[in-house]
Amino acid sequence: MKPRLFSRDSRLSDLITAHPSLLTLLTRLGISLGFGDRSIADVCEESGVDTDFFLLICNVYTFNNYVPSTVAILGTDMTGLVPYLEKSHKYYVDKRLPHIERHLDAIAKNLGGRIGQVFISFFKEYKDEVVEHFAHEERNVFPHISALMGGKKDTTYSIADFLHTHSDIEGKLDDLLNIVFKYLPPQVDDDNVMDVVYDILRLSEDLKKHTFIEEKIMVPLVQHLENAVLKR
Repeated sequence: MKPRLFSRDSRLSDLITAHPSLLTLLTRLGISLGFGDRSIADVCEESGVDTDFFLLICNVYTFNNYVPSTVAILGTDMTGLVPYLEKSHKYYVDKRLPHIERHLDAIAKNLGGRIGQVFISFFKEYKDEVVEHFAHEERNVFPHISALMGGKKDTTYSIADFLHTHSDIEGKLDDLLNIVFKYLPPQVDDDNVMDVVYDILRLSEDLKKHTFIEEKIMVPLVQHLENAVLKR
């Protein structure tokens, strides 16, 4: 059965109430709270956000089986894609990762010794990897997309380079969870452990959607833009 995708005429408050996980997307999409009973289309118009782009991202985050067609992607105003991806990077680096790190620091202090250092070292290595992963995209991929969207020919980079080097940044979070499950002594404060497990699971799921958007939306879009430039 196909998912019932969101409508531009639905109330945004109903959308968020039914799918609370979408709340974290609002600031990344340039939408503030205080929208009352207004429709998705009205709120998007007031916020300067393309409604179809907003719905596309919300559908991706909500329905696991939803894969937008190339026709749908090319028929949507994608000027908000790079700003959205950049804001997502900032959200992960400035908010989600430090939040998890604080919990791990508390757990490590409780544990002490070698096991505590294993948690801290593993997470620091992961965080550094994520920061570099995002920095590479911001240095190379996003300027390439912006140039193509502006009608400029950019031969310094191609989306094939991105596909060749794109790494799995959520997989190591699964490894971290396995370390927590296997090696954490039972005397560690349960609240901190439950909080960090929940936060890791939530971040992992968010990053999977982020990767999906890059590979299933960004890549087809850029391939089309690159081909269009070559034909000129």
